[in-house]
Amino acid sequence: MIITLDEAKQWLRVDHNDEDSLINTLISAAEKYLVNATGNTFDSTNELAKLLCYVLVADWYENRDMIGKTSEKVRHTVESIVAQLTHCYDSTTM
Repeated sequence: MIITLDEAKQWLRVDHNDEDSLINTLISAAEKYLVNATGNTFDSTNELAKLLCYVLVADWYENRDMIGKTSEKVRHTVESIVAQLTHCYDSTTM
């Protein structure tokens, strides 16, 4: 696991347990997205992987209706981190 529920809730500034199931689903989806986008697996020691998971979870949590476009800032952040994780790491450095 790259990020924990508690870490995600702290990042989201959520202090209740009502949406723990949703947040866990978003964490799982973010980690799968990372693997699918890079072809690599990462653990919690990789700070870029953690940051990408935080950004994805926050974007999906805050924009649940999926209406409209992803902000350019989020898109650029995700693309930049995915590129770095794809090209700057191999299976021995994760």
